[in-house]
Amino acid sequence: MALAAVRDLREYRAPVSEEELAEFETDVLAGFVLARASAGLVDSTIRNDTNHLELIRDWFGRPLWEMEPADADVYFGKVLRDAKPSARTGRAGALTVYFQFLELRHKAELHNLTCRVVECPLDEMNRPRASVEPQLRIPPSEAEIEELFAGWREELVTCRKFGPAARNYAVARLAADVGLRINEARMLDLDDVRWELGRFGKLNVRHGKGSRRRGPKPRLVPLINGADRNLQWFIEDVWGHFDADHTRPGAPLFPSERKNRDGSCSRATAD
Repeated sequence: MALAAVRDLREYRAPVSEEELAEFETDVLAGFVLARASAGLVDSTIRNDTNHLELIRDWFGRPLWEMEPADADVYFGKVLRDAKPSARTGRAGALTVYFQFLELRHKAELHNLTCRVVECPLDEMNRPRASVEPQLRIPPSEAEIEELFAGWREELVTCRKFGPAARNYAVARLAADVGLRINEARMLDLDDVRWELGRFGKLNVRHGKGSRRRGPKPRLVPLINGADRNLQWFIEDVWGHFDADHTRPGAPLFPSERKNRDGSCSRATAD
């Protein structure tokens, strides 16, 4: 067995130009986006992560794989010192995931190109902590809801305009009883009230909220929890105050005092 001299091949490798590094950085970011999409993340989440990375890159002025813990200390300790906790944790999370992608996919390649060992600049010492206070939305009790609507009904006796005030009350009561969103309620037509369906009647919600930008999702909503009595009162005693024509196709269930160009009542807005 003979000994031979071992030489570092990096001495004979041509240096990488700035243009090649810029192209490689673009390819890495594109691969990061594709990998996150392959994991099933929605476009809005991927867009938020890339926006966070671009903001950090603009401040750093160099490829993010050159970022050291001292740089992260300055950025999160000074630049984002007064930012909202959600912005700090979101940006830190995007940076951490990006470095995980670099370590898994491009660690050896980056070492060959830049002689750097990829390592996340955020560690247990400088990683921003999320708020420990839970952001809970506790719904009001049934007694509190009834107290609210009882006081609201008393105000209808002395309000300046009975029609709009009673309409707003009816919409809020309908949302509380059957869980309609404001935009879903305002898009209802008078013909969407189907009294013949079910025990209490149903609403044909044609403009229901869709998920992941798939458009409106129609559904039938039963008029439970006394919603049938509230809606019957509104149609019989309040709807006529708006001078609307119930025979016109597409007449809104919750009309506005404003008129369309043809003189018919317009639909109430979300406001």
